[in-house]
Amino acid sequence: MNLFDIVGPVMVGPSSSHTAGAVRIGQVSRHLLGESVKEAKILLHGSFLATGKGHGTDKALVAGLLGMAADDIRIPDSFDIAKESGVKFEIGKIQLKNAHPNSVKLLLVGESGRNLEIVACSLGGGRIKICTIDGLEANFSGEYTTLVVHNDDQPGHVAEVTSMLAHKAVNIATMQLYRDHRGGSAVMVIECDKEIPEEGLNFLERLEGIQKVTYLAKMKED
Repeated sequence: MNLFDIVGPVMVGPSSSHTAGAVRIGQVSRHLLGESVKEAKILLHGSFLATGKGHGTDKALVAGLLGMAADDIRIPDSFDIAKESGVKFEIGKIQLKNAHPNSVKLLLVGESGRNLEIVACSLGGGRIKICTIDGLEANFSGEYTTLVVHNDDQPGHVAEVTSMLAHKAVNIATMQLYRDHRGGSAVMVIECDKEIPEEGLNFLERLEGIQKVTYLAKMKED
């Protein structure tokens, strides 16, 4: 535990979990999409749904998707700013199975037409967890440079990814492996100590059996 776990982040209130955390979810999801958001369907679950409107959770999520930080004074006006920018958004509700009370499902479309589905939750103190990406388990905080690789569940893919990182002198901070069933689809979530060169990412995308490569660089405020 550190000081920010106790006092929370610098933010526009009223809530570190329902406001600052929601902004952070939007920010990280925008960066995972890799481009500006053109359309967003925002489905609130649990406490986010029950008390989110009073805490400005809906406006905070939209603000994050627009690239705002948790202390941006424009957060209360994010709906109007989105409409002025031509960003379409829809707020709805959902019941997610075995989900944290402060959870949201985001269905995003980028400027190029790229689609991304995110389930994420706010843990308090402005901290978040990305739970799933495009329906597969992920579970990472967004605080590190993060590489998410969806692949066929076959031997050799973990070695290919880790060998690329070693070749690029990128140290692994944490690594998680998931699969839906043996021989099905699998995912690697790797948090790294430094950014991964673009040529390394391009190499992974060309490998046989790699379904999708999603990269979250160390975030800088837009």
